[in-house]
Amino acid sequence: MTSETTSRPPAEPAPDEIRGVAIVFPGQGTQSVGMAGAILEVHPGARERFERANDVLGYDLLKLVEEGPVEDLDDTVHSQPAIYVASMAWLDALQARWEEGGRPFEPLAMAGHSMGQVTACVAAGALDYESGLQLVQERGRAMQAADRARPGGMASIIGLRDRVLNAIVGEATHDDTLVVANDNGPGHAVVSGDEGALQRVMRLAEAQGARRVVRLKISIASHSPLMEEAQDQFRQVVNTMTWRDPEVPVISNASAGFLLTRDAIREELNSALLRPVDWRSSVKAMAGQGVNLFVEAGPGDVLSKLVRRISKRSWTFPVADGETGLAQRDFPDLSDGIPK
Repeated sequence: MTSETTSRPPAEPAPDEIRGVAIVFPGQGTQSVGMAGAILEVHPGARERFERANDVLGYDLLKLVEEGPVEDLDDTVHSQPAIYVASMAWLDALQARWEEGGRPFEPLAMAGHSMGQVTACVAAGALDYESGLQLVQERGRAMQAADRARPGGMASIIGLRDRVLNAIVGEATHDDTLVVANDNGPGHAVVSGDEGALQRVMRLAEAQGARRVVRLKISIASHSPLMEEAQDQFRQVVNTMTWRDPEVPVISNASAGFLLTRDAIREELNSALLRPVDWRSSVKAMAGQGVNLFVEAGPGDVLSKLVRRISKRSWTFPVADGETGLAQRDFPDLSDGIPK
């Protein structure tokens, strides 16, 4: 799960400074009513992604994404498929524009934040599109069922040192469950757990001088022990899918290692709902392997902002950004750090 943070964009690079490209996919919480309009403007063929999704989901996803209501779109069982389809549509637009510009589409790695990891697996060729959609649909259903059995939530905390955050998480826990669910970068974490503990840690974070404390628009306590039943159900679905070895390495959310085989991907997903997302280490791992351009395919620009805080010598390109994204200019070019 992701939340916004601020940072200054990096300086524009020379064309020969780009060593490698990674495509990154956002997770739940990045959805918004109307987010498909810009995709269809840039790449009308993306409509096919939504039409194919309707057959799998049994409802008109594009209508929900474009018209809402927001309460329905924010529901876990709808938001996860919506983000997945929108991200794959943005990937189509990106690849088409890239190839039109005469540049081969050859990323060094694919990575997704939380739910976005499923999108990354599909984009890397490890699973077909419809199966990926079924997977995120069942993921949302399992998580919603687990939350109804034991409600919880998530909150973003920005501006505390790791040791301070860990201390207040311990203080707030009491007899409840509360964990650091996402390490999103220096001074930026997401906590997840029972409602009482979540309220306590938010108050403690504010008292400790956190710059920002935000309850996320996510209706579940993902990446925490509260998801144990959901993980059991999700594991059954994962193991029924026909997986292939990825054509591009996929980054592990848990270990920041490179997932190179179908078995490694299955093993990752079979514990993904319970284990924290270490996005900081994931970005560092990709940078360590030569990636210094991170292209965000999906709604929003949250991951691009996080990457700039983690890897200050890298450049980012959020394709959905209305000011510098595909809707406003040709890609690739030299503006805003995107090389030819």
